[in-house]
Amino acid sequence: MGVNSNRVEHLACNNDGSSMKMQAEIQMPPFEIHKVMLPPERTTLQKLRHRLSEIFFPDDPLHRFKNQTCLMKLLLALQYLFPIFQWAPNYNLSLLRADIISGLTIASLAIPQGISYAKLANLPPILGLYSSFVPPLIYSLLGSSRHIGVGPVSIASLVMGSMLSETVSFTQDPILYLKLAFTATFFAGLFQSSLGILRLGFVIDFLSKATLVGFMAGAAIIVSLQQLKGLLGIVHFTNKMQITPVLISVFKQRHEWSWQNVVLGFGFLAFLLTTRHISLKKPKLFWVSAAAPLTSVILSTILVFILRNKTHKIPIIGELPKGLNPPSSNMLYFSGPYLALAIKTGLVTGILSLTEGIAVGRTFAALKNYQVDGNKEMMAIGLMNIAGSCSSCYVTTGRSFSRSAVNYNAGAQTAVSNIIMASAVLVTLLFLMPLFYYTPNVVLAAIIITAVVGLIDYQAAYKLWKVDKLDFLACLCSFFGVLFISVPLGLGIAVAISVFKILLHVSRPNTLVLGNIPGTPIFHNLNQYREALRIPSFIILAVESPIYFANSTYLQERILRWVREEEERVKANNESTLKCIILDMTAVTAIDTSGIDTLCELRKVLDKRSLQLVLANPVGNVMEKLHQSNILDSFGLKAVYLSVGEAVADISSAWKAQP
Repeated sequence: MGVNSNRVEHLACNNDGSSMKMQAEIQMPPFEIHKVMLPPERTTLQKLRHRLSEIFFPDDPLHRFKNQTCLMKLLLALQYLFPIFQWAPNYNLSLLRADIISGLTIASLAIPQGISYAKLANLPPILGLYSSFVPPLIYSLLGSSRHIGVGPVSIASLVMGSMLSETVSFTQDPILYLKLAFTATFFAGLFQSSLGILRLGFVIDFLSKATLVGFMAGAAIIVSLQQLKGLLGIVHFTNKMQITPVLISVFKQRHEWSWQNVVLGFGFLAFLLTTRHISLKKPKLFWVSAAAPLTSVILSTILVFILRNKTHKIPIIGELPKGLNPPSSNMLYFSGPYLALAIKTGLVTGILSLTEGIAVGRTFAALKNYQVDGNKEMMAIGLMNIAGSCSSCYVTTGRSFSRSAVNYNAGAQTAVSNIIMASAVLVTLLFLMPLFYYTPNVVLAAIIITAVVGLIDYQAAYKLWKVDKLDFLACLCSFFGVLFISVPLGLGIAVAISVFKILLHVSRPNTLVLGNIPGTPIFHNLNQYREALRIPSFIILAVESPIYFANSTYLQERILRWVREEEERVKANNESTLKCIILDMTAVTAIDTSGIDTLCELRKVLDKRSLQLVLANPVGNVMEKLHQSNILDSFGLKAVYLSVGEAVADISSAWKAQP
């Protein structure tokens, strides 16, 4: 144990820019030198069990079962697997009234958008309604979010349509295309539910927000440009998704442009965008934009029906079959040359829909102060897609922020709002299908454009530019990848950039030179705190990452460079000779054998230069590995300290005690 008050030197600049040496007295609180302790001993099995628990069960889902009776455990298990048992006992007429209003409101939005998104995926329009009936019912039993509306979404529809149509023509071989769509939905659900069951939800975290912002914006532009076919009345249009061939096709087919489509399409597009703008400016008028798509469908259908003899150039939906979802399990494609395509499409659309659904659910859960279990959401979304693939549905998930916001603003209280929405779709399927016969395709194109406009988040991109230029670069790369290469490859670029960013941070961690805040035992970054002062004969370095094989060589080279630069600075300013390097390991959360070897090699290099290496504040598992490797024996008696302040105080006292 020792007590010490340290004298340190720092540089001050005269008006002429020259530097003069000043003596500064730093009065630190008395230091008691504490021994660095090892963590409690644990067996390898105990360590493995703890590590796996932290990886797969960070939320400790079994804590509620502790000290409960068998009957209570059974009830809790039912509530965990089927969240409906949590809120159903307290359900009342007041909640039902709110859920009916929100369910009918979201149904007015889901019906026209479901039809539109099915066409976006190059599927029969009726599949959009089928996908808005069965999946919401399943989610209402298994899902933990009270506010998201379930159904098809634009991005997953676009990706499925683009990936499948690159290999199989939906016009020349519609049956095979339909089989592949159902099979892709099955594998999407299988992948999603597997992630939830195995608690591997961290996989989707590789899609960072920055890359998703760029990906969504690029996909929204591609979706909008694809709708020019319907808005302009073009018959022969490219199947490619890149911006260049789409624009070439638009202007190359100018002779096919129809003024009737242009007037009708852009008229309803202006109406839809206006209602969206009103709802954004005044959230209490959310119902204006919610009712606008169905209103557009009704008005355009009536208009085309009245003028049907004069509007033959405007393509219409035509006859849609009445009745419930027909079974489609017999159409699942589990063998043949296109199985790999179906699996790949299912994985990509599954990741996208899962990411969007969980993000939406967590956002609205935070607003109402309740928790959404990510793994349960994965199981719910996955199981509803597996069931959907057997009942003529394609990939569905929690609907986008804009539509879930409508559900939220409409007063949704529980998942019953999804049941009400599904009931409204059921009535439509059973009785109202003939009313859509004269619905023009052009109004569906306008609905899609209005829905995807919200995916272009200019504010988020600007914030990325202001806060993190590397994130902004990732956003741009995924954006241009979608626009100029393809939607699936654009997603691949987004994932690759996210992984590259992780590798960059791991392999090139941040290192800092620390100085003392006068009058305190606190040491901070010299560049961040101008009042921080260097300690004579010491250089204090901090490493802000684990020390792994991926960064150990870099860290050794960077630390030696810091030492060289410090020696040059000391020599240039005629200061006290450098004697000790203190490595602050507060932020070093882990170390492997390569990291341990690096520390040993670093100590040998510095020892040859008559420099002492000291470690400060290693965390428990790092200290345990250092002890087990016997590396501390080669460091000497005073190799590890509890804090930088104690290290400076004790070593300085030892130097002063020397004759």
